[in-house]
Amino acid sequence: MVRLLGAWSFALALLQAPVCAQVIEFESNGQKYQTLTKSGVTIIFTHLPNHLHEYAVIHVAISNGFKTPYVVRPEDFNYVRADGQSIRAATAQAVVNMLMQKGNANDVVRLVTAYEASVYGNTHYKATNGFEQRRQSALAFGATKLKAAAAASVLALGTTKLEGGDSSDGAVFFPNEGKPLTGGKLVVRTNTDVFEFNSE
Repeated sequence: MVRLLGAWSFALALLQAPVCAQVIEFESNGQKYQTLTKSGVTIIFTHLPNHLHEYAVIHVAISNGFKTPYVVRPEDFNYVRADGQSIRAATAQAVVNMLMQKGNANDVVRLVTAYEASVYGNTHYKATNGFEQRRQSALAFGATKLKAAAAASVLALGTTKLEGGDSSDGAVFFPNEGKPLTGGKLVVRTNTDVFEFNSE
């Protein structure tokens, strides 16, 4: 009887303790992902192997499992290095503007190839309003710099408002002198939540 009461007290204490969100790491088609859910919103991310000029790039997928709308912006994303220095993600417009000036055909091919491998390689996520929908509605441009800018605008995560049940995905660009993001962790600060992923 004493054991039963002890087990019951322990179970009750667990129920009353605050529930902490846990980062889940998984691999899909050779690509490593991390995922975290808070307030019914799930964010999944992975590093893309290629950089774009001075930017390191990650692919993120976001699902809103809550009833109310949820807004996520690329500027909500920060990569915090082991030394505590934080790199804030660039706006989608800043990346498009850079490609309007410096873009070339290789940028388009490398970025789209890496992004598609991440989107179609993640069997755990299907977007309702993501890359595939944006790609199908994108217009073809003639000039190389315009093609690079158009590709970035299709791939980049812009300010995204997700209604309940909606999901989306996009590339997030970090100004990092073209070097990969290593040894730190991703932190996403929205208006209501902080998503802190595992250190790498």
